[in-house]
Amino acid sequence: MALIDFTDKGLYCAAGDFYIDPWRPVDRAVITHAHSDHARAGSRHYLCHHLTLPILQLRLGQHVYQSVDWNEPVWINGVRISLHPSGHIIGAAQIRVEYKGEVWVVSGDYKTEPDGISGTFEPVPCHTFITESTFGLPVYRWQPQEVIFEQMRAWIGKNQQQDRASMLIAYSLGKAQRILQAIAPITNKIYVHGAIWNTHQVLLDNGIQLPLVQRITNETNKADLKSAVIIAPPGAEDSPWTKRLPSFRTATCSGWMQVRGQARRSSSDMGFALSDHADWNGLLSAVKATGASKVFVTHGFQSVFSRYLNEIGIEAAEVITQYGEEEKNTEEPA
Repeated sequence: MALIDFTDKGLYCAAGDFYIDPWRPVDRAVITHAHSDHARAGSRHYLCHHLTLPILQLRLGQHVYQSVDWNEPVWINGVRISLHPSGHIIGAAQIRVEYKGEVWVVSGDYKTEPDGISGTFEPVPCHTFITESTFGLPVYRWQPQEVIFEQMRAWIGKNQQQDRASMLIAYSLGKAQRILQAIAPITNKIYVHGAIWNTHQVLLDNGIQLPLVQRITNETNKADLKSAVIIAPPGAEDSPWTKRLPSFRTATCSGWMQVRGQARRSSSDMGFALSDHADWNGLLSAVKATGASKVFVTHGFQSVFSRYLNEIGIEAAEVITQYGEEEKNTEEPA
């Protein structure tokens, strides 16, 4: 019997009687990170990393939570669980599960390039590795973060010269905090959508160092936004919320901007191929670093990536899950 089974509720460890990132309510859930496709409300008990806890409380409300530090063991029915950095977003973890000498690791979402805020991906040796494959195609090979940040700053500077605001489209948890590192050195006029403000405040309250931002409200003066940088979640750029803004240009910050066709279909003026997921090379290096003899490939281009792993001598199989659709968060107050 496998240590972790793929069920209609999620990844299930029968020996420990717990689920990892279940998509239906269960008795005990171990959570990799707080994006809504991996952390859903309704379970009786949640285990997560200390940095993920306040975001889960913000997003899921009142539940029974337990949080741990990196590599701090938790024992459930004789099964040893520990959390290890995945580098995806603040607090994001890989889940290591050990029972009777057998070790499995569930990656959750991850990236291998350190971004300066999300922690550094830690390869965890195991017998079986369950990996994402969001960008599991050879075409997805990221430029270094600082190169993209330089492009972003140049684009903002050009807009400022034309007295235009610059609106960056980024997920409220992860990408929004990450790009603050790029823009804080060139402006102190940073404004955010309410969904991003809520997450920002919770992170500040829990000791995360972030640049100062201001929330856009009905009382915000359009003149104050002139030449400012505005960060908003997906969907906001085509919503009535933008009526509060002066003349602006938009840029989408997403790994999908790597492909020209996708970039052309975007309604944004500009695209930056900045992703919180591993690219093709990152996925391969992560899989190889685990030393796993068996790999299960989940959400993304799982058929392509698993086939390639088999071709290079790593036994792999694809698994269909309900992960992969990033949170939109436009339902939060603006």
